[in-house]
Amino acid sequence: MRAFHGQFSDNQPIRRNLDQKQKQLRDLKETLAAMKSHTAPALRESVRKRISQLEAEVAAAPALKAAQRKPAAAKTERRRVTSRTERVVHFR
Repeated sequence: MRAFHGQFSDNQPIRRNLDQKQKQLRDLKETLAAMKSHTAPALRESVRKRISQLEAEVAAAPALKAAQRKPAAAKTERRRVTSRTERVVHFR
């Protein structure tokens, strides 16, 4: 079967918010600490790599949030209600 556009099996990264990333980071650190001495070095390295990626994303998150808020705050919308039907007319 073929996947339709936007389906989760489209090999797209899962989008996570900051709380989910922080939880995943904690879980991965616990996983790394709980690994046995005979665990494959490649597995250890992949977990360390993902931890470093998540740490970078979490560190950059406050700056991204601040950048996203500024344009949204400047954009205001005026509304006017007219007639009995309570129709809303948008002005930009």
